[in-house]
Amino acid sequence: MKLQHRILVFLFTFFSSFRLFGGEGMWLPLLLKSLNEADMKAMGMKLSAEDIYSINKGSLKDAIVSFGGGCTSEIISPNGLLLTNHHCGYGYIAGHSSVENNILKNGFWAKSNADEKICGGLTATLIVRMEDVSSTLLKGVGSQDFELDRKAKIEKNVAAFKKEYKLNKNEELFVRAFYNGNQYFAFITKTFKDVRLVGTPPESIGKFGSDTDNWVWPRHTGDFSIFRIYADKNNEPAEYAESNVPYQPKHFLPISLDGVAEGDFTMVFGFPGRTNEYLTEEGVRQIVEVQNPIRIRMREKALSILDQYMRKDEATKLKFAASYASISNAYKKWIGENQGIKQTKGLEKKHERDALFQQRVDANANFSEYKNLVSELESQYKSLEKLSRATEIYAEAFQRNVSVMNFYSEIKEVMTAQEVRGEKIFIEKRNELHEQAEALVSGFNKEIDQEIFTALAQIAVEEMPKELMLPYLREQLKQKSVNEFVVGLYRESKLTDGKELKKLTELSYSDMAAALKTDPLWQFYDELNYYFANDLSKQSVPLQDKIVELRRKHMAALMQVIPEKKYYPDANSTMRISFGRVEGFSPKDGSCYKYQTYLDGVMEKYIPNDYEFDVHPKLIELYNTKSYGQYGENGKMPLAFIGSNHTTGGNSGSPAIDAYGNLIGLNFDRVWEGTMSDINYDVSICRNIMVDARYILFIIDEFAGAKHLIQEMKLVHPKANSSKKKKKK
Repeated sequence: MKLQHRILVFLFTFFSSFRLFGGEGMWLPLLLKSLNEADMKAMGMKLSAEDIYSINKGSLKDAIVSFGGGCTSEIISPNGLLLTNHHCGYGYIAGHSSVENNILKNGFWAKSNADEKICGGLTATLIVRMEDVSSTLLKGVGSQDFELDRKAKIEKNVAAFKKEYKLNKNEELFVRAFYNGNQYFAFITKTFKDVRLVGTPPESIGKFGSDTDNWVWPRHTGDFSIFRIYADKNNEPAEYAESNVPYQPKHFLPISLDGVAEGDFTMVFGFPGRTNEYLTEEGVRQIVEVQNPIRIRMREKALSILDQYMRKDEATKLKFAASYASISNAYKKWIGENQGIKQTKGLEKKHERDALFQQRVDANANFSEYKNLVSELESQYKSLEKLSRATEIYAEAFQRNVSVMNFYSEIKEVMTAQEVRGEKIFIEKRNELHEQAEALVSGFNKEIDQEIFTALAQIAVEEMPKELMLPYLREQLKQKSVNEFVVGLYRESKLTDGKELKKLTELSYSDMAAALKTDPLWQFYDELNYYFANDLSKQSVPLQDKIVELRRKHMAALMQVIPEKKYYPDANSTMRISFGRVEGFSPKDGSCYKYQTYLDGVMEKYIPNDYEFDVHPKLIELYNTKSYGQYGENGKMPLAFIGSNHTTGGNSGSPAIDAYGNLIGLNFDRVWEGTMSDINYDVSICRNIMVDARYILFIIDEFAGAKHLIQEMKLVHPKANSSKKKKKK
């Protein structure tokens, strides 16, 4: 039997017999009945797998929404009301803000549908259904195929499958690989393109603690915002139009007023982005010892420069708020990831698993084909290390943390349109950029960006392996210093000036190309792009392809050689469920964190006029008078709680759901000590952080006075109702 067929047979057998007794894992809703339902019920869940995922009736999955392609949100009313994180809606909230009407600072609550704010470009995607299509997509694929041949065969199968698949109106289809390419699923979706901002608390609530508290527990951030999905008169997706009406969902989440207790079952439903749980020791080592240190150093420098300017005036702070938050979020995560790996001896655990795998392979002739898998992976990773280091340096110094890259990218897209798709598309793209040119540059500060570019370029020059230095940059630095080189880029380029950029987009393709040849910023990035494509990539891609091939084989081998361990597919931005319990944790010797925080903690952290820890006067008043409405508990206002659910980026905005299928919280973060869960989940310290649903309702109702939104929701008491049923029995 061919290896590929053996893998599929093994996966089926493995799935049929596997049982889970913990909080680790990101599971496909489609497979809950066969894989997880019994264990979830053993942990306290009262729902059935059909209640969670069904294509025959409304179920929980019909209330779970991919928000803008990068976060999760959930429908919480029969009229398409969407709940997500404040940080997920941040860009749209900031986009509707100005110094004169700063809703980011002051908050916003639409009094009626007519007051809701249009969010151009924001989408809300629902999963209609999902299907295992492994046998179809792997047809004709052999275990000995070279990686490029394998990719070509699968791509051909995917194209044929999509062509033959029957979709209903407004449905779209995409395919994702699972278990490192050993299995494939198809996802049928509907995407709504008219999504409007309904409400947001002021930044002092929605971002309380800001970057100081980011990734930290205890937490006191009311990280939520509210949007609404609109549809046409037939309840179908449509572009924005005044005639559109609120979407009527197949299911929406009721909200529990009963709160949480230690040990309660919790389920997080969403679209986690990316994990790599099955890396070998060498794969993890390169992340924590090679990649992360580069990223951390570069971003630390960029953030220190931004912070210095943002503290000077309100306008600068507002302009760079979203950019700062984006850079800082990953920076702090990588620090915590490295610390968590060290604290939980993550590298040692990977070493132990590699050793156990090798021991069993060596002892069993049936596994002889796996004999060199781990050593081959180690060899390939080490061959790639220097190239990975260079790639990270270039990306962090010149792409991810500076704004000038955006101007180059916009023009590059226009030029590529002509080269790839013809003059008609070029003109369309050019005209679009012409209209947006001045607005694009209006959010740019040349002085700040130049200072960041200079500082990061200096680090890049110091740390780059000499043989991998960009030739263009090497030649430039023979004649001038790093500072002189950067000053020239920013002073002489026309791409950073709105009016000049607009003039550029009035030219024909040939005239635009001629003008760009003399632009230093364009020259630099074009040389960098060429170097990536023709030098770094030529060396790294073959190594990366080999690693992909070996990791696919290693994944299948792991599941056969060590079958008693628990395996779940790595996250890949597809719909998943994780389940665990409400529980505190001990991050280090002598420390023990409880599972719940309260509004009291906000007041303990309160620093008047501080941009991270200021508190709104109305919230102070409500705290002093203990005016918590029906949402308080024993004279206190619950604010956030933690659980052992396995989450990652993309789970921001995911609902925390109780045993009965009700919303009890809103996932928004992980604890710093457990951010290494992307590559090494450890139940001892991996915790996800959730805003308590009662705090969200309290802010909407008692703080904002938006009672019309509360009336639109369904508030329930599942624990109380369950107790009554037990008494009747």
